[in-house]
Amino acid sequence: MASTSRLALGTLLALGTASIVATAPASAKSYSGPVLSKSERAALSALETALNARNYPAANAALAPAQAAAQSADARFYLAGLQLRLGRETANTALQASAIDALVASGRVPAAEQGALYATQGALATFAGKRDRAEAALTRAYELSPTAETALALAQLKLDRRKNAEALPLIDRAISLRKAAGQPVPESWYRRGVNVATIANATPEVLKFSRELVAAYPSEKNWRDTILLYRDFAKPDQAATLDAERLLRLSRALAGERDYLEAAQAFESANLSGEAQSVFQEGVAAKMVDPAKASFKEAIATSTKRAGAAKAKLAGLRTAAASAATGTAALTAGDQHLSFGDYAAAAELYRAALTKSGVDTATANTRLGIALALAGRRAEADAAFRAVTGPRADLASLWLVWLGQRA
Repeated sequence: MASTSRLALGTLLALGTASIVATAPASAKSYSGPVLSKSERAALSALETALNARNYPAANAALAPAQAAAQSADARFYLAGLQLRLGRETANTALQASAIDALVASGRVPAAEQGALYATQGALATFAGKRDRAEAALTRAYELSPTAETALALAQLKLDRRKNAEALPLIDRAISLRKAAGQPVPESWYRRGVNVATIANATPEVLKFSRELVAAYPSEKNWRDTILLYRDFAKPDQAATLDAERLLRLSRALAGERDYLEAAQAFESANLSGEAQSVFQEGVAAKMVDPAKASFKEAIATSTKRAGAAKAKLAGLRTAAASAATGTAALTAGDQHLSFGDYAAAAELYRAALTKSGVDTATANTRLGIALALAGRRAEADAAFRAVTGPRADLASLWLVWLGQRA
């Protein structure tokens, strides 16, 4: 049996069985007292006395006579509670399973306890390899009393049965229930959602789970994984890919010389030599890039030369942007100022671009948000990112997560 099934078993037993054991005998006595014959009372009393004394050999010996004596509905219900207690205290899962079956069949378990009872029944059936029975019981448990643990156990069972499409909303629900209860969601739950969605090629779910993963656990590895998944599944255009590369860099998720080289080349290809130059500088400072290595030595020299030429043109770009009929020149000028770290000027140019025609507003708002964020104007950056709609909305959502994590 898979370790996840054992984990689900332990979790569900801990959640549900203790209250059921306590309730069953008490409930049996609560309605005018259980109507027991003399022989039933004697046999059940012997079993209960042995249990109270923790004399399990005596309790096991008393079980068969109690089962034989219990003929009435009251006696069978009372016996099921004692049998469940014996099964739990002796780690006898088969005994627990038969006791829970009897409790379910009795129809006497209080409504508030039924969800936990079915959850335990499902966990025991999972442990025993009875998957049809387990799925039916866990489904009923989830319907009666949806808990994060039951949702996740049912999701895992569906995954084991290759029902990935049915598992995805259950994983999402488990996370939502955990959050609603004010409890931390384990990182593994988000990763499970990402992995299942990736296998299922479910793009919206991949983007959602990965975004939630990096929001809750913003490690460099998780940022890298999330941005790479965005590029693979959202299939952004060249401009959006460039903004995703910026986020990869700003989240410190570039890993190794290849990442630094690819990032610098992406900015160089977009005629943003200032950014290409700064990427190389960061790579050298982080000891990820060896400036003496032939491939880097040439690339660094090229970006340095081009950056110098591009910087000399910034003033002319601002002048051209001011007189242009469309916003294209202002957008281009904004990109160049962003590339050289002049974030205040970049923001002004992006705002100007948005007042004119001829520009993609989602692109302009994304870059306005980036410039404002890097200028330390968080509230304005937040508003700019939230104004992004359409295909770029998923990328803007990631920028909002990053913005929220900045000190």
